[in-house]
Amino acid sequence: MSLNLDALEQHLITRSYIEGYTPSQADVHVYNLLTAPEPSKYPHSARWYSHIKSYTAEHADLPGTSTAGQAFVQSASAPAAADDEDEVDLFADDDEEDDAEAERLKAERVAAYNAKKANKPKAAAKSVVTLEVKPWDDETDMQALEDSVRSIEQEGLVWGASKLVAVGYGIKKLQITVVVEDELVSLDDLQEKVAEFDDYVQSSDIAAMQKL
Repeated sequence: MSLNLDALEQHLITRSYIEGYTPSQADVHVYNLLTAPEPSKYPHSARWYSHIKSYTAEHADLPGTSTAGQAFVQSASAPAAADDEDEVDLFADDDEEDDAEAERLKAERVAAYNAKKANKPKAAAKSVVTLEVKPWDDETDMQALEDSVRSIEQEGLVWGASKLVAVGYGIKKLQITVVVEDELVSLDDLQEKVAEFDDYVQSSDIAAMQKL
């Protein structure tokens, strides 16, 4: 089986998809039978191919059927259709009897697809934060300080690696990594909780923060 690339190119001159107004199984069917078209020879097909490729992870979930894509499939032994001004446009919407039903089906497929995408759970936004905690002096028990900081527990907060960094005059500060869910953990509130351990903590700072 092969594709009639000339017919596909003509079809995509005025259309974004094989059928309808959103990606569907018809696009997936044609995409799977095709290698990347040459942009210089088939610019519209190349643009469409690149666009459908961006939906690769969602191909199995796209709505519709492959029926419309079958129109571009030709047997290996079949000669390519000649360019003819009188050739019947297989994709023309001239059949008035089917227009209303086709539009209704399109609308239903689009609505179902959009509803499915809207209901997909979104990954929680997270940040990796480097927190620096400074002690009062060189006599502060840094292990007790770290244990106190790590004792802070709440949903969306996970403590990571830590190390002591020399400040000067024999004083070291605690540098500790923490992963937080942005919607659940306020860094201001976290610093306030750290400050409550005032037997050990002089102050704290956010040294670095990066979104995951």
